Amino acid sequence: MSNKVYDSAQAALNGVVQDGHTLAVGGFGLCGIPEALIAALKDTGVKQLTCISNNAGVDGFGLGLLLETKQIKKMISSYVGENKEFERQFLSGELEVELTPQGTLAEKLRAGGAGIPAFFTPTGVGTVIAEGKEVREFNGKDYILEESLTADVALVKAYKADKAGNLIFRKTAQNFNPVCAMAGKITIAEVEQIVEIGDLDPDEIHLAGIYVNRIVLNASPEKRIEQMTLKAEA
Repeated sequence: MSNKVYDSAQAALNGVVQDGHTLAVGGFGLCGIPEALIAALKDTGVKQLTCISNNAGVDGFGLGLLLETKQIKKMISSYVGENKEFERQFLSGELEVELTPQGTLAEKLRAGGAGIPAFFTPTGVGTVIAEGKEVREFNGKDYILEESLTADVALVKAYKADKAGNLIFRKTAQNFNPVCAMAGKITIAEVEQIVEIGDLDPDEIHLAGIYVNRIVLNASPEKRIEQMTLKAEA
């Protein structure tokens, strides 16, 4: 097994990302996003990217950084309501957007990683989501055919990895990360801890290292809270 651990996010991306690539990026809002890898991706200057991600970060953080520098040409997303620059670029025609129901997006990535080219789902039947897609009836109910998704590169965030790339996620930070990792031809995982092979309990591993090609340590991530609501003092 070749060494999967890289000294920095910049080193992990080196020789991997190119102009025009499709990237699958884990996270849900700002929870479980590979923030160091995204910042390093900005610094590479690659452009004309297609990004598959549940949403597009916020202004000035997460994938919002890449929107500001016009490095993303297309977003395949589910929810994009927290990013004003995203809204501006979409409404002005600068950014192509393919909105996808959240569960369908997750299944597209999972299916892509499992080698399944397409699947039928009832989600979106009778809406604009179904336009141009095959409709088939099963047991008296209509379903639309959705094609799966794969990516040239997947960027994911996990809590802990061993040096073989086996990953453990913390609570809801798991979100889209495992399916993004599965869908990537090359997957880079940003983690808070790296341990030796054999140190992880096999029953606690969420994603097998077979899906992970490179690992980078980010021991002190910012973990920004997207929206904080506090009870007013009495």
